[in-house]
This record gives sequence, structure tokens and C-alpha cells, in this order.
Amino acid sequence: MPFDPLDINTLTYDEGELRRAALLGVMSNGLAFGGRSGVRPGDPGLTTTLSGTTINVSPGVAWVWYTGQGTYRAALPTAWSGTLQAAHATLSRIDLVYLRVWDTTVDGSGLRQADIVYLPGTPSSTPVMPTPTGTVIGVTLATITVPPVGGGAPSVSLAIRPYTVAPGGILPDATAAGLYTGMYRDNGTDLQRWNGTGWDTYQKVQTVGWTTPTLGTGYTQGNTTDSGNLNGPIRYRKYNDRGTDYMEWDGGANRANGAQVANILSAALPPLLRPTGRASFTIARNATSASGELMAINNCKIDFHQDGTVALVSATAGPTEVNWFSLRGIRYPLA
Repeated sequence: MPFDPLDINTLTYDEGELRRAALLGVMSNGLAFGGRSGVRPGDPGLTTTLSGTTINVSPGVAWVWYTGQGTYRAALPTAWSGTLQAAHATLSRIDLVYLRVWDTTVDGSGLRQADIVYLPGTPSSTPVMPTPTGTVIGVTLATITVPPVGGGAPSVSLAIRPYTVAPGGILPDATAAGLYTGMYRDNGTDLQRWNGTGWDTYQKVQTVGWTTPTLGTGYTQGNTTDSGNLNGPIRYRKYNDRGTDYMEWDGGANRANGAQVANILSAALPPLLRPTGRASFTIARNATSASGELMAINNCKIDFHQDGTVALVSATAGPTEVNWFSLRGIRYPLA
């Protein structure tokens, strides 16, 4: 069966053909001849506000999709105002503000126009948003919560206002369904990509500061100016990489001769900075050979324990002692 493609001379197009072809310019909703209704991200148009008992909706544009009809493109050229219904004596209610397109061919209304509609809700101890009845071609813009008399001022919420973008655009909607592999959405915190079965999160590049801890007895922080340990002071930070939290260490410390202690820090690390299993590493050190030793071994073991302590594993007041050691480059997962 032949059909009319757009943009060909001498052809006459009916309204349905034009609306269905307009679907090429809006994000799909996953249905054949489907489109996503909504306002444009970043567009302040069609914003609902309250001034006393006056409801105001600013000028703006929206896409309005209806089953089998394609998308209607509606533009409110000037601000709309309406009057808020008086509060109930004892009960709260939730009112609805929405943009409606009347198309008599579809809804039998006898009208061919678009307008803003204010629909008061039903007062209740557990109020819910009202639902328009009949054949309604529209897109929700706001809800207004109206407390009972003496219960405070009414408040507007724009959370119900949907957004739509061009095909392939990034939807600012944490609940948007994945429609195709490679679809993107912004969940309000992170950018996410649909991989065909679930949403992968693409995290922001973190800027994480360092913490310089207080060291335990017998240890002093390294620096970058003496002739021994030039690694700088010991410091650490927690960061996230591909969904997993890590600890990263840097710098070094100087150590006086004597027995090693159970914790090179003055106190255990907070619980959120402790590994679920011991993390052990071989680290560089500078050591002094004692009498009878051929040479000092310039590395030793360090353990990051589940209880938050950090311990050197070396000689205990024996022939070889650590003069200084380095933690630079150590990193391990916390889970």
C-alpha cells in the first residue's frame, strides 16, 4: 500500500501524516509510532508557580504524544493564570496542572486548541493526585499540595513534569526505561548507558583530597628536604574506581632504632577506611647494618589490618632496624 512521504510537491498531507512524521524529531517511548511527551531540558517554559492564590504557568513549548496519533507540538505563547481552589477545613488535597490538546477528531470535544488545565484534587487524609477522565491528550506540568485551613501555605512540585529530547539525546530522568543499547540517561547524579540488559554508570572524575595522619610513638613524618627520606609525609585518601572503593597511600616516615610497634599510626583508621581482608605489601626502607651483619636488607613487609592498624613486619629490636620507609604507590580495595 503506497503512502505519502513528506516534502514532495503536489502532495496533500492530512494531520495524522504530519504528526506521525514529526515522531522523527522526538525520543521514542518504545512503541511503534510512539514518542515521549514532555518539555525540553533546560527550557524554563511551562513552569508552574504560585503567587498567593494565583496559579501562573509561564509561556513555553511541549511535545504531546497520544496513541495512534503521533505527536502534537504545542506552544503556549503568553503566560496563563488561574485561581487556586480554597483549602478544605480539615483535609489536605493534591491538585494537578497540565497542558491539554483538544482534537475533536480524536476526543470528540468539538474543539481544536491547546490550553492549560487546572484540576483540583479530592480532600482526604491520604490525598492523591487526580486523574483526568475521558480521552485526554496532554502532558502533566505540576502538582500543588494544598493543606487544610490553618495548615500552612500550598506548595508546588514540578517533579511530575516529564522531559523529552531528540533521538539519541541524554534524558534527565532516573526512571527512563532502556530502549536500545547505547541509550544514555542522567539519573541526577551520574551518567548512565543502557548495555542491553542494564544501566552502566559512568562516574565523574573524582577530586579527592589527602589526609595526613598523626604517627605513633617513634615515628616522624618524612619530608622532601632532608638527606634521608625524601618521600614527603605519609598521607592517604579513599576514592572510587569503577564502583569499588580503594585506599591509596603516599609519602614516608622516619623511624628511630628500637622495637617495631603494632601500629605506625597514633590511632586506628576509621571503619570506613579499613579493608575487609588484610592488605600486605613489600615496601622500600633504609636500614642500618648492626654488628655481625653482612648487610641490611632494604625492604620489609607492611600490613594494613582489618582493625584499622598499620604494622611494619621487621626485626624487633634486633640486628637490623628501619631508619626510614616509604608507602608511596600503595593502593588496595576496601571490599
